[in-house]
Amino acid sequence: MARIAVMGAAGRMGKVLIEAVTQASGLSLGAAIVSPNSSLVGADAGELAGVGKLGVFVKPSLADASDDFDVLIDFTNPKLTLINLQECVRLNKAMVIGTTGLSSTDKQALHEFAQHTPVVFSPNMSVGINLLLDILHRAASVLQDGYDVEIIETHHRHKVDAPSGTALRLGEVVADAMGRDLAKCAVYGREGITGPRSANEIGFETIRAGDVVGDHTVLFASEGERIEITHKASSRMTFAKGAVRACSWLQGQPSGLYDMQDVLALKD
Repeated sequence: MARIAVMGAAGRMGKVLIEAVTQASGLSLGAAIVSPNSSLVGADAGELAGVGKLGVFVKPSLADASDDFDVLIDFTNPKLTLINLQECVRLNKAMVIGTTGLSSTDKQALHEFAQHTPVVFSPNMSVGINLLLDILHRAASVLQDGYDVEIIETHHRHKVDAPSGTALRLGEVVADAMGRDLAKCAVYGREGITGPRSANEIGFETIRAGDVVGDHTVLFASEGERIEITHKASSRMTFAKGAVRACSWLQGQPSGLYDMQDVLALKD
């Protein structure tokens, strides 16, 4: 049975991840980790997550939990995630990463570290959104020229990065299917007299409000018709279940960088 460590166990996502691990077959919670100066160090991780006592006590660092886990789940922030990945390489542990906001430099470092340990990285662990990516690539391949593309995403007021990692991934899939370079054709919001829309641009609109977990829509619009492909997440548990599924899949995998398309066997 694989033992799972949850980084950022006191956060909204961390608590849901703990709950998801306790519900999964073939996995057990081995460690829960919070900031070293947190008052929750030493607390029972199960009570922290609202699932009852588990006998797993919150620790202040990954090093303190080095003997307690096989796979680390990390949904924290880019800087901490890369530090944790380096530690997992040192400890010969696997890792599942759902952190968003990684820069191109961060992603390159992730690629390099993953040559030494198995890693699943996805900006969105939802099974539904990853199935949508597969559908979206086919749709964009068929529609091609004559259709304007806009990506609209909505998240809760506390989200710190924009556009969301999922929105950017949707844009990457569309751009790839249409033979475009997203770095050159992406337009992030519009204001003032912008002139007519260019044919190749892929627009992004970002909304931050309330407690929205995550809504994403890709709009294809031409003269006379619109096609909208939408995914709406109503609970963080959908991301947690995907991460737990990735943990199960990682067992026995060789070193390398994988994504949820690998986990769900959606790649050709």
